[in-house]
Amino acid sequence: MIDKRLMKLLKEGKKYIFANVFLQWICLLCNLLAMYGIAMVLSGLKLGISGGYLPLFAFMVFSGAMVIRYFCMRLSHKMAFLSSREVKKTLRKQIYEKLLRQGPGYAENVKQAEILQTAIEGVDQLEVYYGSYLPQFFYAMLAPVTLFLVLLFIDVKAAIILLVFVPLIPVSIIFVQRWAKKMLSKYWNQYTDMGDSFLDNLRGLTTLKVYEADERQNLRMNEQAEAFRIATMRVLIMQLNSISIMDLVAYAGAAFGIIAAIIDLKNGTVSLSGCIFILLISVDFFLPMRQLGSYFHTAMNGMAASDKIFSFLETPEKKNGTISQLHHKSIHADHLSFSYGDRKVLDDLCFTIPEHGFVGIAGVSGSGKSTLASILTMRHTAYEGTVLADDIDLRNIHHDTWSETVTYVQTGSYLFKGTVKENLLYADDTADDEKMWEVLEEAAVADDLRAREGLNTMIEEQASNFSMGQRQRIAIARALLKDSDIYIFDEATSGIDMESEQMILETIGRLKGKKTIIFISHRLANLKKTDFILVLENGRIAEQGTHADLLKNNGVYASMYNQQIALENYGKEADDETLTNESDV
Repeated sequence: MIDKRLMKLLKEGKKYIFANVFLQWICLLCNLLAMYGIAMVLSGLKLGISGGYLPLFAFMVFSGAMVIRYFCMRLSHKMAFLSSREVKKTLRKQIYEKLLRQGPGYAENVKQAEILQTAIEGVDQLEVYYGSYLPQFFYAMLAPVTLFLVLLFIDVKAAIILLVFVPLIPVSIIFVQRWAKKMLSKYWNQYTDMGDSFLDNLRGLTTLKVYEADERQNLRMNEQAEAFRIATMRVLIMQLNSISIMDLVAYAGAAFGIIAAIIDLKNGTVSLSGCIFILLISVDFFLPMRQLGSYFHTAMNGMAASDKIFSFLETPEKKNGTISQLHHKSIHADHLSFSYGDRKVLDDLCFTIPEHGFVGIAGVSGSGKSTLASILTMRHTAYEGTVLADDIDLRNIHHDTWSETVTYVQTGSYLFKGTVKENLLYADDTADDEKMWEVLEEAAVADDLRAREGLNTMIEEQASNFSMGQRQRIAIARALLKDSDIYIFDEATSGIDMESEQMILETIGRLKGKKTIIFISHRLANLKKTDFILVLENGRIAEQGTHADLLKNNGVYASMYNQQIALENYGKEADDETLTNESDV
């Protein structure tokens, strides 16, 4: 019922839990005073004592007890929040630091969707464990003992009967625990698997459509959703059955206690007011344990999620590189190969990118362009062959050093909700306003922001208040502010208007000769000004050279380029024909 690993996380939170238990205990005492006042009034009415100070005194006791109880309950809820808040902050910090230690290639060891669900929803599930279940666990031990000691002075027999029934509730909880733990573990596994599948399918929706695999994945997700629904129903059935058992024990125990008090009243061994008092508080003997049982089922979700959290935190970490200083920023790949399972994506690549070189990478979808970019940013390290930077194996370079050396800009780069200034400061938290305006000018987005609120312009969720072109130019300004030695632009001009595309190309062009640039683009006309182009086909380098040389070779690149030009000219010809027809009319 108590997880030792979760208890170890309690540092500052311990005082809040004990304060919570103490406040609930005070509420119990107030409730006893209130019930005693009611019992005295009712017994007085029965005995014909309707006047005097008794009703007034009972009302004052009842009112005072309820006021104190109200404020104690408010403070108790605050303590519950504070105790869970500290642990949630600690856990999320540990998860974040673990990811940082894993480096850019953390996704090779763990599923991204599982990490997201664990760090967000999984940690949130522990709020019930620390804020409600743990305080209730200690209070449920304290409350029956307190009530038993009070009732000993009123009716020993009833007190003993009520106390004997109380342990039957935790016994039922322990009986259910093993069964519930296995069931909830399976529930969380199915939940995270379904989330991971959904995220992968969402990211690869375009590819699934292209290869007509979307219907098959749709059926697979429906099967996963149905399996998860069944698992959810089983969990709910288990919880309802367990609660029914606890209710049966609680109300049966209260009934036996009341019967014993009535018999003692008949025998004259207990007063009328004492009998009424026992009748009013008999259920209170079982309510703390009954509430503990309810919290237990909810807390089990958090405990099942914590297994995932600790499993991730205990995942062996890949050895980080030790080299933290690079002199020359050239990149050389020798017999580089990479596979996703049994499918080989890159096959025996050999190339050199000189320092301050401007290299284009071309190829049809699925040829391995983005996978190559992932390797060069250390997001994939399980490759064959070698990748050298400054004649040093990439895997021997410290993650932080390489992250400072390389900046990766992709299609639809993410902008966080907040001001433009806050987004830029992610790249360099020491930059002043003058430097920020400088990079915004370079990215050709400064005038757009001046027309709004400058650096204080708010970026809404998903940057919905900016066009695609503006978003990408702000993202490129942020990349320029980082001032890295190597820039990788992966389809950075894809899906934006022609004007923004031209502005971005001009911005990238101004980096030529100053930075090492790797420019991946499906639109081959954008690669004209590169020093040379690597053309990938089925994961291999089909050819390489300058734009002009590749066109002369009349190979793969020339074929792709001519097809694109033909499609673009076809669109222009269609527009010209439409304009001509309209003119004739």
